[in-house]
Amino acid sequence: MKLRIATLLILSLLSACSRKGQFEDGGVYVTRSACPEIGIPAATGDITLFNPPQSRDASAIDVTASITNLFNNCNETGDRVMSNAAFDVVAVRHDAGPARQVVLPFFSVAVQGGSQIVAKRLGQVVLNFPAGSQRAQARGQAVIWISRAAATLPANVREILTRRRKAGDAEAAIDPLSDPAVRASVARATFEHLIGFQMTPEMLRYNATR
Repeated sequence: MKLRIATLLILSLLSACSRKGQFEDGGVYVTRSACPEIGIPAATGDITLFNPPQSRDASAIDVTASITNLFNNCNETGDRVMSNAAFDVVAVRHDAGPARQVVLPFFSVAVQGGSQIVAKRLGQVVLNFPAGSQRAQARGQAVIWISRAAATLPANVREILTRRRKAGDAEAAIDPLSDPAVRASVARATFEHLIGFQMTPEMLRYNATR
């Protein structure tokens, strides 16, 4: 999860939650949004249940499930930004036996600066396998709120990032994000909304090593 978050931070520093860009005299101008990026941390988008639970043999695999079709609707009009994430969970069981219900826990976290979890909530997705069917699908949803002020760049940093630069000027060849203070400010104002299955350390190790 830490590796995935580090990757997200790098992407966020480059895009800064950008939605669109356009070429103009003096550079490329990008519209920045306070809305968080949505994502699934590595090794948390799939889950495997075993029977018996302590076994890790392929023959003991009971249910496998994956998170897919993840997207979010964001409202950034007020003092607090709301990210409403929705996703599907698709699952397969080993035996197409009687009707069965499986409940899978998931987490929803707000991450600031690529590493700091500022909010976390747990939820559940209920899967209902019909009798004689190996497959089931369910819909999950999770909402996080973040401070609009925290997701807004300070005026002095915005000025540095949007300053017009002419070809030939000394500063035209310098990336503003090479300044540690600017880079840190952008990171602090960058948030991610991450969704994944809530798993035990043993489950995570299985996902990482299978």
